[in-house]
Amino acid sequence: MIKQHESYALLAEQLAANGLDVDTIKERLRKQKIETASWAYANSGTRFKAFAWPGAAVTTAEKIEDAALVNKLTGICPTVAIHIPWDRPADNDFAAMRQFAAERGLRIGAVNPNLFQDDAYKLGSLENPDPGIREQALDHCIECCAIMGTTGSTGLSVWLADGTNYAGQDSLRGRKQRLQASLEAIYPHLPDGGRMLLEYKFFEPAFYSTDIPDWGTAYAMALKLGDKAQVLVDLGHHAQGVNIEQIVAFLVDEGRLGGFHFNNRKYADDDLIVGSTNPYELFLIYNELAEAEESSNATARNCAHNVAYGLDQCHNLEGKIAATLYSVINCQEAYAKALCVPRARLAELQQDGAVLAAHALLTDAFRVDVRPLLAQVRHEMGIAPDPIAEYWASGYEDKIRSERGIADASGGFQ
Repeated sequence: MIKQHESYALLAEQLAANGLDVDTIKERLRKQKIETASWAYANSGTRFKAFAWPGAAVTTAEKIEDAALVNKLTGICPTVAIHIPWDRPADNDFAAMRQFAAERGLRIGAVNPNLFQDDAYKLGSLENPDPGIREQALDHCIECCAIMGTTGSTGLSVWLADGTNYAGQDSLRGRKQRLQASLEAIYPHLPDGGRMLLEYKFFEPAFYSTDIPDWGTAYAMALKLGDKAQVLVDLGHHAQGVNIEQIVAFLVDEGRLGGFHFNNRKYADDDLIVGSTNPYELFLIYNELAEAEESSNATARNCAHNVAYGLDQCHNLEGKIAATLYSVINCQEAYAKALCVPRARLAELQQDGAVLAAHALLTDAFRVDVRPLLAQVRHEMGIAPDPIAEYWASGYEDKIRSERGIADASGGFQ
């Protein structure tokens, strides 16, 4: 068996032979960032049942502690997204939450308003036919903008479960108009440096119509709002066979790709570990992003460098922290493979119409074993080369199983 450092040396030699600068690749890998989600550390799960896991976080403080460990082990997860009201402090002291996170080397990431759990939202939230309920939803989103300012968050992540179940239930044009008016009312409340990320989902939980069913609808809404509104792509929110990497390429070229919710699915929105079902798709998505980072087009280049990469997964059968680590590592590997694409040569083949040669060149990069490269990068960052092995050796899971036990629910900072 080739030793780890020898594997890295061989890989570095091969990459250099393909005209790639290994030091530049390593620098880009060190700058990679993935945001983890507070709810992924708690007992969240499928739409049918969440199986309680011994040691799952109950309070937001515990979620932040777990996120801090993931950041320590990977070196690339400095932010944690929060969900309101799931993560609301008992005393509403979000400044204390920000300080608590900072003391553990973290920042608060995207703020996610909850517009789907209240009974009042049965017929919709921001586009509900009842103006009083629309006002309730607006107030909640505006409060989340204020929370962004207090916590230092730069992202308001908006996902709506809204739609209709039956034809004739509501006016489709009316819902579109009400939604647009509501988003326009929220937009001015974004703090300086903040942006609104509009997420879409083609179906569920509404079964006849969904108010933001696809990237085109989200894109159109973002254009109407202004430069601080962008599209958020959740990998699980598409119909079977949709070419997500093409959507990514279009949005980044338009400067409107705001962020990702990384996960994976086989059928519907399964929230599986990203890259677990279709690693080639994840690679192809990162390939578009890596190419855009080097683009001569300033709009695409600036957009690619400011994408908010986040995980949105519910680990229902598996443990929470190890599953999150696998997700982060899968993103690292996909990005590393994308950085191994010889882009100048690929462009030549594309220009010449060398279809199979171009495809083979791209696929060869996907087949590269980048684990020695990532191990070397982690070593140079002063962290363990194998975050998963380091986690199991740390005893952290035994500790939280013993201290936290099994809880059915979670919520609240304290």
